[in-house]
Amino acid sequence: MKVLGVDFGLKRVGLALCDPGGSMAFPFKTVERTEKGGRDALFAEIKDIVALEGVEAVVVGWPAPAEGRDSLTARQAANFAASLARRVSVPVALMDETLSSEEALDDLRAAGVKKSRRKAVLDQQAAVRILQSYLAAPGDARVIEKSWQAGPDGPGRRAAQAADLKTGRDS
Repeated sequence: MKVLGVDFGLKRVGLALCDPGGSMAFPFKTVERTEKGGRDALFAEIKDIVALEGVEAVVVGWPAPAEGRDSLTARQAANFAASLARRVSVPVALMDETLSSEEALDDLRAAGVKKSRRKAVLDQQAAVRILQSYLAAPGDARVIEKSWQAGPDGPGRRAAQAADLKTGRDS
């Protein structure tokens, strides 16, 4: 199954794709977020990638809340995933991305990527890390329903808590 990994950010969005067998993740693209077109342009680009690349699922990195409390970044990523789920015809899931950017930076340093080039590919490599986590443990992802909404009392939060009860995890 071909999966698109997304490292959501307010300035840049990193994308990674896996091979059709779903065993390896590769950097794909960094989308610079600008005022021109805004969110609609970003969603349109991702929707096009899903169609052109034959993507069967999308995984969005989500900084799992510490101590059960959502951060602003976690809510923004969850809202982005929910908005994306309403726009694409494939399943969208959230995957814990804790430390993915730091691990991605370590990967780039270890690969000898020059400091001047790292910023351009860091978000892609973070998306690779998110996608690799998903490929290794797809059951750890939280699938987003089309009507999902983020927030401490939104239906998405209640659905996540219900799913956690079924799996025995704390939300």
